[in-house]
Amino acid sequence: MRVGVLTGGGDCPGLNAVIRSVVRKGVQEYGYDFIGLRDGWLGAIEDKVVPLGIPAVRGILPRGGTILGSSRTNPLKQKDGEGRVRDTLTAHGIDALIVIGGEDTLGVAAELSRRGIQVVGVPKTIDNDVSGTDYTFGFDTAVNIATEAIDRLHTTAESHMRALVVEVMGRHAGWIALHAGIAGGANAILIPERPFDIEQVCGWVESRFKINYAPIVVVAEGAVPKEGHMVLKDRTVDEFGHVRLSGIGEWVAQEITDRTGEEARTTVLGHVQRGGTPSPYDRWLATRFGLHAVDAVRDGAFGMMVAVRGTDIVRIPLADATVGGKTVDPSLYDEFEVFFG
Repeated sequence: MRVGVLTGGGDCPGLNAVIRSVVRKGVQEYGYDFIGLRDGWLGAIEDKVVPLGIPAVRGILPRGGTILGSSRTNPLKQKDGEGRVRDTLTAHGIDALIVIGGEDTLGVAAELSRRGIQVVGVPKTIDNDVSGTDYTFGFDTAVNIATEAIDRLHTTAESHMRALVVEVMGRHAGWIALHAGIAGGANAILIPERPFDIEQVCGWVESRFKINYAPIVVVAEGAVPKEGHMVLKDRTVDEFGHVRLSGIGEWVAQEITDRTGEEARTTVLGHVQRGGTPSPYDRWLATRFGLHAVDAVRDGAFGMMVAVRGTDIVRIPLADATVGGKTVDPSLYDEFEVFFG
């Protein structure tokens, strides 16, 4: 059997660990051949492929990003996109496809599976917002990076007695903001799932200054003020209809300054959260996902996605994993409000 592998969407620490795992087990135990599709779905529609053998995956376990490249291309929005994908698979004798991606990339995989292409999905996203799995690889690394940044910002905030607003990724889900904010001792955490009252945020900030303490506010990029609108970097959209976010951190900092008279500065972590070496947990989880994904191919379990539940790796329908994003439960957020202000 010949198996294609592609990585789509935003890059993420741990992608190379999946690729390595898939190829190592597939070649050594099942005698499969592997072909990498370059730059996500773009390679599938433009016939951009590379051979994937064991020598190609040696030494990539600790590397961030993806050796296959990635893109946010949506083949279903391209002229004859499905036909071009099928042509590429046929031209290279690819019998099945392992698709590693987030909600958008896997959404395409789910639709192509419904149309008869043999697909197995592997969930990845630093946002941890793919339904059906407890965790996605990349999330732990992103939280570690954000937490370290918050730890470092505490010292400069205290030295200058100013409020610091830290903007982290999280379009629709506040998992990074909540985990890193709590781990880093933030005094306010703003997430997309809970529209915030800017007056309350300013009250929390003022209460900290009253005890001679410089506050840290962590805000997810998709957080929205009550009776307000999402702050956009611009209004251009990608092929999945997503606008570019960023700007809510600056808005919050300006409001704090204007309403309290205290100086506030913003740090936007941006893509630094995606880059660099994956954490040990992300390497471990990504490796397990790869092993189980190639097992799913062997078993003919197409149209399925591997997922982690507790400590077990399970299979769930791709359709279930892409029906809607996994967001922060309000009760979980409420647990930590004692630390705000």
